[in-house]
Parts: sequence; C-alpha cells; structure tokens
Amino acid sequence: MTSLANPVGIPARLDDVTADWLTQIMQSRYPGIVVEDMEQVFLRNSHTTKYQVKLTLNDVGRAAGIPENVCLKANWAQFESQGICRLEARFYEDFRRLVAFPAPRSFFEAWDPREDSGQGLVVMEDLSIEGGHFGVSTDHMGVEEAARAVASLAKIHGAFWDSPVLHAADWLPVSMVTPVDVQQLHMMYGFAEKNHVKPEYQAFLPGWIKGDLSRLHTVFDALIDFAQHKEQGPWCLVHGDSHQGNSYLRPDGERVWLDWQLVRKGRPIRDFTYFVLGALTIEERRANERDLLRHYRRCLVETGAQNVPDDETLWEYYRRWPPYAMQAWIANMDEWGQKGMHIVERIFVAGEDLRTVEALGVTF
Repeated sequence: MTSLANPVGIPARLDDVTADWLTQIMQSRYPGIVVEDMEQVFLRNSHTTKYQVKLTLNDVGRAAGIPENVCLKANWAQFESQGICRLEARFYEDFRRLVAFPAPRSFFEAWDPREDSGQGLVVMEDLSIEGGHFGVSTDHMGVEEAARAVASLAKIHGAFWDSPVLHAADWLPVSMVTPVDVQQLHMMYGFAEKNHVKPEYQAFLPGWIKGDLSRLHTVFDALIDFAQHKEQGPWCLVHGDSHQGNSYLRPDGERVWLDWQLVRKGRPIRDFTYFVLGALTIEERRANERDLLRHYRRCLVETGAQNVPDDETLWEYYRRWPPYAMQAWIANMDEWGQKGMHIVERIFVAGEDLRTVEALGVTF
C-alpha cells in the first residue's frame, strides 16, 4: 500500500503496525529517526482505530520534538469507512500543519492515493495524558462554555477564510455536495427507523414526522437545495461534525476539535448550528441563541475574515440548518459511544421553534 506522502505503505492489519514499520514510514520527514520500541497503552478499534502507544525514540526523534506518548489513528479495523481516514490525514498535512488552531497537534501524516482504499495515518499527540476532558454528549456545558466553544469554531473558520490554500485543495469535499453528505440519510436510514419507532422518541417528535419518518427525506433534500443554490458568502474550512463529543477541553481551558473525518470546504453556519443545537438545553438555547450567533460572528470578524454575512443573514441560515443535525442524530445508536436521545429532542424542538420546515419552503 503506497502513500502519497511516503513510499512506505500503511498496513491493512494492526498486527503489522510495528516499531520497525513506524521507523521506515516516518523517515521521509525525519531522516535518521529510529523508533527503538513501541509499547501499547490503549487500543480502540471501531470504525476507525485509535492506537495509543509509548515510543522509545533515538536522538533524532527526540530532537524533532516527538513526544513519547502518541496516538496512531488509521483504519486497522478494516471497516468500510468511506475514505474518512485518508481525508483526516490530508487535513493534518495540508491545513493543521500550516497554522496553530484548535485541533490536536500532529507529528506525521500519510495516506494511500488509491480511491478504493481510503487508508490514512495520523501520528498525533495523545491528549489523554494531559489531564483535560474529552467531551461527551451527556455533558452539561452551559452557556458560558458554549460561548467559548463557538469562539474556537470561529478560529477554525477564520484560519482559511476564502483562502487560496482552501481553494487549491481540490481533494477537499464540498459541503452538501459530496455524496457522503447528501446521501447520509439514505445510508443511515435503517438506524433512524430503529430509533423513530421507540415510544420515548415518539413522545417528543413533532407531528410532521411522528407518523412518517420518510418526510425527513423531503426536509433534508430542501436543506441540500438551499446549501447548494441559495446560501451565500465566502467559503471556509468546516469541521463537519462539530458536536461536543468531538471536542476536548485542555487543562488550560482551550477547546480543541477532534475527528476531522468529515472536514469540508463549506460555509460556517453548518458547524455553528450543529454544535449549538446539541450542546445547549432547550431553555438555554431559546434564551441565548441570538446572542451566541452575534458573539460567534464578532469572533469570526476578529480573525480577519472579510465579507462575513450580517447577523440577520446568518440567523436566516441558522434557521434552515437543523435538518442536518436531525438526520445525523436520529440515526445515532447509543452503543456507538455518544448517547443521543436528548440531543434528538433538542434538535427537533429547535426546528419547531425556528420554523425550519416552513423556512425551507416545505409543506405537508
């Protein structure tokens, strides 16, 4: 398996991930580096592999600033991942290495160029040893911390706002154009059906979807049409999956965003909406969403972003974006690691409060 970043291949099986292999693949960036030993610390092998290891490095490796504890991220579970590991590796290579913004630090990246592979590797910092907190869907964040979180999203969006670097990245999927986005509900529909019929979900779902889940296709298609043809403004780098479970709070209070597997060239309200609807209680969101959106816009402008849509325009975009979160979270299964029923309720209630279906021009 040949990598664009390195002539040494990325193994398909975890058994072949050894100190000798890691030495060989990293030598293209660090000539003379030797990984003398690699000790497993923790392994999570699901739809992607997170392999925390402790390295014994020679002088070259230590001088390069590579820490002993790192996390290797790839697809060694041989799960059909739609190329998300390659996408994440390219994000770290082409974007994260260029600027310091709220994402984990990476020390090496490689990927397989073959379209049918999707394999990628990131050697990143092991956040678990810092003593911070990995976000969980059941955390109560509160409004003040949510304000800090949207400020960190603004830093991400502003870093490559209408940037030549962004526009030159022809490998980067375009938000709500790439098949992974527009076909997501179709791909995950079976899981959505399992949740939709549960009495606890039926208790809060609005009337338009309570008895007919298929109506979500109509609403989601209307969002796709809006995003492709009507939403305006400069492009930026968007995380694409910005719920608090994909974030980490460092001990110094900085929130960084993890799992860049749905990174996109898109428009920023996708991330803002997805985050706010899930992170705040219904009452917190109702009382603070306009203020948070204004705060987010101010933070974005402070990064130097030009031609940012005004507050009212962003509000109208925000009203229309809940269906992306609706279809993503109603298909979430708790056993995947993030409990989601309370988030589904928050999202659908927000859709009713914001009159999202009407704003998208859908009638039933």
